[in-house]
Amino acid sequence: MGAFFAKDYIGEPFLLFAPPHLIALSMIFFLNSSFFWLKQHFSLKKRAVFRYLLAGILILNELAYHLWTLLTAQWTIQTMLPLHLCSLLVFLSALALLTKRHRIYEFVYFLGIGGAMQALLTPDLGIYGFLHFRFFQSFIAHGSIITTAIYLTVIEQFRPTSTSPQRVILALTLYTLFVGLINYFLKSNYLFVCQKPAAKSLLDTFGPWPQYLFVGWGLAIMLILVLYLPFAFQDWRNARKAVD
Repeated sequence: MGAFFAKDYIGEPFLLFAPPHLIALSMIFFLNSSFFWLKQHFSLKKRAVFRYLLAGILILNELAYHLWTLLTAQWTIQTMLPLHLCSLLVFLSALALLTKRHRIYEFVYFLGIGGAMQALLTPDLGIYGFLHFRFFQSFIAHGSIITTAIYLTVIEQFRPTSTSPQRVILALTLYTLFVGLINYFLKSNYLFVCQKPAAKSLLDTFGPWPQYLFVGWGLAIMLILVLYLPFAFQDWRNARKAVD
């Protein structure tokens, strides 16, 4: 048990797309895919139970991470405030599940799927490979964010509106500027505004600082628009049927 929570883990380090990584990705994929063929079996009571259970998992998992960093003397104000996009989305996802507020859902859908997917494909785990607490905590956190977005869309029948992409893009831009200001005062690197993460990530292909910031911002806008396309197409089809 000591090795499971150890700060200086001596087990296998995290290896990108090694079997444990692929198995974790597969489990998240099959869980979310199951909503499409199980949606008829979600009664109102089962929906409520699932929402509260998933919200509890999100919050408890995040609190466990903060507790672990505290007990291993790793918690600092420069690294552990919930300012990284996925850290913020953990709490927004839980809030969306508990309140079913559509405006919160918009951010979880667009930013949760895009941000958490990147974190799942290229996790910043360093030495903490399979069988360490951080391995499980990271995949539970990011997988649960995506599960929240898919669940609310498929089971609860939430969907973004035509003004949702603009709202999310504006909020993301303002939030990035705000976090950049926080970084200036704290000498931190939230949202990786000041430099790229140590682990390999998609940002490595975007060029040096500050070029990667603008490329990443443009890619985020493209991803938001792509995520809205199925709903735009559905609206277009419905409009044509109404005319016919």
